[in-house]
Amino acid sequence: MDDDAAVPAAVRLVRDFVNTFEPQIDDETLTSPDRLRDWFVDRDLMTADAHLGPADLTLAVTIREGLRAVLLGHAGHHGDPAAIDQLNRALAGAPVALRFADDGPGLVATGGTPLDRALAALVDAIRQCGEQGTWLRLKVCARDTCRWAYYDASRNQARRWCSMAGCGNYIKMKRAYAARTGRTRAAPPTP
Repeated sequence: MDDDAAVPAAVRLVRDFVNTFEPQIDDETLTSPDRLRDWFVDRDLMTADAHLGPADLTLAVTIREGLRAVLLGHAGHHGDPAAIDQLNRALAGAPVALRFADDGPGLVATGGTPLDRALAALVDAIRQCGEQGTWLRLKVCARDTCRWAYYDASRNQARRWCSMAGCGNYIKMKRAYAARTGRTRAAPPTP
């Protein structure tokens, strides 16, 4: 898993948002609008008294799964084009504007809803990742049953799995077994 101290804050926000659903064990964190609100509250992106509805939850999940598809592309695989298209459509409606402050430019919400402000922070984190050169290091695990988001801190940016000890080892063992059993079947019969 990632050493969180080495993961930039903007990357951590995007990674953790994508990881609100863990496909390998079918664990959904965002099961209700209140759980979505609590996730944003825990990251100081929304107040505890904010009210979110079912449409807000649907929008957030659409953005999350679109981001997962994009990050799959960062790992060298093809993401779901429909999920990426839905992500682009959802973000096209995001009410954000570029604002300048002492620490430089940033994206801020132009809409007044709690979700507008939280999504503006998420979109700004993506912008920061691009500026910092960390965006392409944000990937999802190549294991088709996992798809856990992680930060690739490797020197050559060639990491493919969320963890070598878990998914990486599983895939390598599976390939070795297939190669071993394939050679056995393909060997010519002995006279």
